Amino acid sequence: MKTLGNIIWLVFGGLPVAIEYFIASIGLMVTIIGIPFGIQTMKIGLFILWPFGSKIVDSNNGFGCLNLVMNIIWIFIGGFWIFLTHILLGLLFCITIIGIPFGYQQFKLARLAFTPFGKEIR
Repeated sequence: MKTLGNIIWLVFGGLPVAIEYFIASIGLMVTIIGIPFGIQTMKIGLFILWPFGSKIVDSNNGFGCLNLVMNIIWIFIGGFWIFLTHILLGLLFCITIIGIPFGYQQFKLARLAFTPFGKEIR
């Protein structure tokens, strides 16, 4: 069932969103300062390609001071707008019963897109 959900996800919007994340990641990695943010967007892009069956968990090193600072910077450089986009898409998907699993995935992505530092994808 996970494989079918992932294939449907790719066909109905997962692939273009992942490509957008990859393009943003490359753009962020052009500067030295943006490399940590580019790495996180690359991880999110890979998660978007195959979200069903994957979990987002807090990393083993906990929520340290560096993660907090990076998340605050991330929120100001675009994380808030990405978060809102995923919330709106999640609400749009949840209008129909068939779209509820896809809406749930959007809500997981919103949580990850708001504070990506200190999280792992398994």
